[in-house]
Amino acid sequence: MQRTSEEWLAALTGPGRDEALTDLRALLVRGLRYGLASWSGVDEATVEDLAQDALLRVLDGLDSFRGESHFTTWARKIAINGAFTELRRRRWREVSLDEIIELAETHFIPQRLADPGARTDKQATQRIFLSTLRRIIDEELTDRQRQALVAVYIHGVPLEEVARRMGTNRNALYKLLHDARQRLKKRIMAKGLSPDDFVATFGE
Repeated sequence: MQRTSEEWLAALTGPGRDEALTDLRALLVRGLRYGLASWSGVDEATVEDLAQDALLRVLDGLDSFRGESHFTTWARKIAINGAFTELRRRRWREVSLDEIIELAETHFIPQRLADPGARTDKQATQRIFLSTLRRIIDEELTDRQRQALVAVYIHGVPLEEVARRMGTNRNALYKLLHDARQRLKKRIMAKGLSPDDFVATFGE
């Protein structure tokens, strides 16, 4: 059944709520199947669970819908974003932050950023930049800042999961990461480098 955004809102909050909920859940399941097609290990049961969680988030957020896109587009976006966050959280749930730090010692920034296909001279410059950045991270940041920085920015662990593991909250983790970035920027600039230098070195 095709509905306008206004009809969706009316149905989800009015007499036709049960039917609208069934239709919305089916729509979210289809959207998640498509959006998560490239993720390994995502079976139908996982999709169903994620769709149920998304349905609850959509219902909780109805008051925040501003009509800037169609209601179904807005709902699918909530579902996909929530699914990505949950799947990343599950990926790291059994891995300790100490293990993540240990992994970073052998799979650190050079493997992530260095371009093996670049010219020999450019590869040499990249290695110098990366060596400098790693040394600054090791020397300038506190253990807690480094732990958070590596987990979030190098390995992509969700903020909520890092905050939980570190016994803190999202806002405090934001501040910790902000302070870490500011310290890195100050030290990098003190060496006569700038963000533009990194872009020029690792860009096309």
